[in-house]
Amino acid sequence: MENKKATFNELIQGDKPVLVDFFATWCGPCQAMQPILKDLIEEVGDQAHIIKVDVDKNQAAAQHFGVRGVPTFILFKDGEIKWQQAGMQPKHQLKQLIEQHA
Repeated sequence: MENKKATFNELIQGDKPVLVDFFATWCGPCQAMQPILKDLIEEVGDQAHIIKVDVDKNQAAAQHFGVRGVPTFILFKDGEIKWQQAGMQPKHQLKQLIEQHA
């Protein structure tokens, strides 16, 4: 059995919601979201994927999805953007979005 990590494009094309956190290491609000996202991952379990994308290391991806500021969160499902928002987000709102699209 092959254990291969899915690529970003493979993940966002899937039928499971994918919450992408576009962040930067120098961004204070991005750092403040860390524990919130960690809790969210525990709460949603395998209902969704939650991944982080460093905009400084992945400028093409950030530009492609119109990320103008960090943090920016984008929820994908079936290859489509279902929701996009810049700035810090409350955990309950992110969880509700994931459950709505799960």
